[in-house]
Amino acid sequence: MIYIDDVYGIEVLDSRGNPTVKATIVLSDGTKASAIVPSGASTGSKEAVELRDKDPKRFKGKGVLKACENISKIGDELIGLEPFKQTQIDALIREIDGTDNYSQIGANAALGISMATARAAAKSLGVPLYRYIGGINASTLPTPMFNVINGGKHADNNVDLQEYMLMPLNFDTFSDALRAVTECYHSLKEILHKGGHSVSLGDEGGFAPNLKNNEEPIKVLVEAIKHAGYEAGKDISIALDAASSEFYGTNGYNLKGENRVLSSAQMVDYYAKLCEKYPIVSIEDGLGEDDWEGWELLTKKLGDKIQLVGDDLFVTNAVILAQGIQKSAANSILIKLNQIGTVTQTLETIRLAHRSGYTCVVSHRSGESEDAFIADFAVAVNSGQIKTGAMARGERTAKYNRLLEIEREIASGLYSGKMLFKK
Repeated sequence: MIYIDDVYGIEVLDSRGNPTVKATIVLSDGTKASAIVPSGASTGSKEAVELRDKDPKRFKGKGVLKACENISKIGDELIGLEPFKQTQIDALIREIDGTDNYSQIGANAALGISMATARAAAKSLGVPLYRYIGGINASTLPTPMFNVINGGKHADNNVDLQEYMLMPLNFDTFSDALRAVTECYHSLKEILHKGGHSVSLGDEGGFAPNLKNNEEPIKVLVEAIKHAGYEAGKDISIALDAASSEFYGTNGYNLKGENRVLSSAQMVDYYAKLCEKYPIVSIEDGLGEDDWEGWELLTKKLGDKIQLVGDDLFVTNAVILAQGIQKSAANSILIKLNQIGTVTQTLETIRLAHRSGYTCVVSHRSGESEDAFIADFAVAVNSGQIKTGAMARGERTAKYNRLLEIEREIASGLYSGKMLFKK
């Protein structure tokens, strides 16, 4: 029998220069595997708790030494268990914590162990991670959503909406889709530079220019698509992540970049007009996480036309997703492992979404690392979509480069793959 022989965590750095957790699992057969936990900037209030030390003398209070200590403590309970029993191990982690949101041990400790366990089990069996988690049916290469213009909390500019993404929809392979949007990315840089705008990068590798309003980035993206030799709405479309909880208050939606405040109904109309003018196929967090009535209105108005993704709204939580399904709010869910805490819980949420006709978008966080776990995970669950930033910065390209490797493996003749959104 192969069993867990050692578990430990160390403090490493994420892409924003903040500490995060790296968990390592060592098996009795000598297999050793690790996983690095990401961290978000724009976070939902109902997310699982990320444990920080709050010691002002270290990393301005953002250290994670306590979470690393908790990994070792939990590891003591896991030693001797088979790594292949992912569900049992994740359940034991939840039992040790004893809360609904990992407020005792920290979701960063829980997820680090959970991901490292899955990776160690796959490595021990000599199979790719996506095949271990998803089995023989894991064959769908995800359509990528490239965040090429950053705003909101991801950039120091006057753009209120957080992400403006390019989404390739008419390509035969992942590699072709990646190449096409990369060409658009470089065209975008040329256009911004020629227009006198900054081409500095935001947290997720996208450009962070100051533009006159929240619609201007969309116009620039359409221009970049054309400049690169593609057709907007046919080859490459546009997706938005408003992250509107960040500018939603008691008086409504405060668009500081446009110096106006909109009600929920006005915000819905705002999106509807943008969708009429531009080839927008997906809007994430169009309304605040507590604005359920607004979400119902948005879904009623646009739900049969475009994808409406709940991120802060659902926080990868099956219980909250069930509420949204009952209220007919959104038609898609963003999947972030660290919002819920373990691989098993994430899979439970995805199963509920698929059963209920909701699409799933596997996503990175703004504070990322070189760990490409979510690339394998997106293929494992056949999500058909992945959101992992622009094609710049190593922590983003690590995911795309891993998907290129997976595409080659699937195309080797052993398995057949597909692009979900190919027309």
